Amino acid sequence: MAAAVVEKHSIDVVPDSERHGGAFNQFTLWLGANLHITAVVTGGLAVVFGGDVVWSLIGLVLGNLLGGAVMALHSAQGPKLGLPQMIQSRAQFGVKGAVVPLLLVILMYVGFFASGTVLAGQATAQLTHTNDTTGIIVFALVTGIVATVGYRVIHLLGRVASVVCALAFVYLAVRLFDRADVGALLSDAHFSLPMFLLAVSLSASWQLAFGPYVADYSRYLPRTTSGKATFWWTLAGSALGSQWSMAFGVLVAASAGEKFIDNQVGYVVSLGGAGLVASFFYFVIALGKLTVNVLNTYGGFMSMVTGISGFRGQRALSQRGRALYIGIIMVAGTVVALAGKDSFLTSFKDFLLFLLTFFTPWSAINLVDYYLISRERYDLPALFDVNGRYGAWRWDALVVYGVGVLAQLPFLATAFYTGPLVEPLGGADVSWIVGLVVPAVLYWLLARRGAGAWPTEKTGDSPTAVGASAP
Repeated sequence: MAAAVVEKHSIDVVPDSERHGGAFNQFTLWLGANLHITAVVTGGLAVVFGGDVVWSLIGLVLGNLLGGAVMALHSAQGPKLGLPQMIQSRAQFGVKGAVVPLLLVILMYVGFFASGTVLAGQATAQLTHTNDTTGIIVFALVTGIVATVGYRVIHLLGRVASVVCALAFVYLAVRLFDRADVGALLSDAHFSLPMFLLAVSLSASWQLAFGPYVADYSRYLPRTTSGKATFWWTLAGSALGSQWSMAFGVLVAASAGEKFIDNQVGYVVSLGGAGLVASFFYFVIALGKLTVNVLNTYGGFMSMVTGISGFRGQRALSQRGRALYIGIIMVAGTVVALAGKDSFLTSFKDFLLFLLTFFTPWSAINLVDYYLISRERYDLPALFDVNGRYGAWRWDALVVYGVGVLAQLPFLATAFYTGPLVEPLGGADVSWIVGLVVPAVLYWLLARRGAGAWPTEKTGDSPTAVGASAP
């Protein structure tokens, strides 16, 4: 029984005989993965850094829908290919060349693991009556264990978290409305383009950051699963969950001010009550963060294996190897969490916006290649063969990726770097829009020269090339 529960696949193709579930599973997973304290804090940042309530809410909705649509297009790839998301990058960058975006993806996973563990560690410390350091370590260990068990327990955790956290957030919203003058908050609307675009960027970057691993959790769906269904259920769960949490964060930050900034977890729990009620909400916070932290750990291990296996020629990984890679991600994330726990808010905001610089070009290239150039068909064996049709390094695609990153720098606004075109735009950060458009156009022009139709032959239990209709 235990062997059936513990996942055995890693970067290899999931055979049709082991596919299961339905597209609705993506809704519950991504709803649960977004109803948590870090999403609340992300929404609160739009107000903490100068935005008003009304335009912050509108900006967050727009960012969640735009970024969520891009993220859901990646999710729709999973059932058709049966592969983790970043393995597909070998078709664009080469079997070895994919290591370039992979290094940045791994950095992202470690950063998100750390930021989530800081907040969940505070909740865990309250539950266990210890300090924040102990809480961080305990939470990290639980995350590693769940990630090691793998796919089935991750989806189960998502279903449980989606119900428990949704009910908890409804109750907290009622308590907030009872305590704060929400009408007065909503009446104070003063549009500022830079602050509006900050809200859009915060939520868009939140959604786009799921792109490098979203197909990892749809690849076990049957190959016949509708691409449209996978797209819409993923978008619905992720956009609804994140907007719900972020809108709550906006209202909490606007009404609480310094109380929220000083202690995000403690203030949110205080809305619920004291004693056993407070303990329950600390548990809810830990549960919500456990869901998404497991996704980050699991995705990090997948990305690390993908990068290393491109040089070693591996096509699969043992369960002992899985545990080792997951342990590395867990330890790295825990070290960063312990080092940065005292300067969380400012560091997290800059981390989110800086991530966008590196992941929008990757996302643009991947989606253009999959939907427009390859027409949703890849030569799967060649993804593991440095001498195959995708080669070891695709320098043309890597150059486009580099241009996509550099093109954003004049428009980027962070605490440690501000581009020269930010001030003429009134302080607005539009770098992520440039990061999507420039590499998408360049890659499309470049790839069209060698584009051709892939064959749809089958080899054993998995196809040499697979196709599907776009959502």
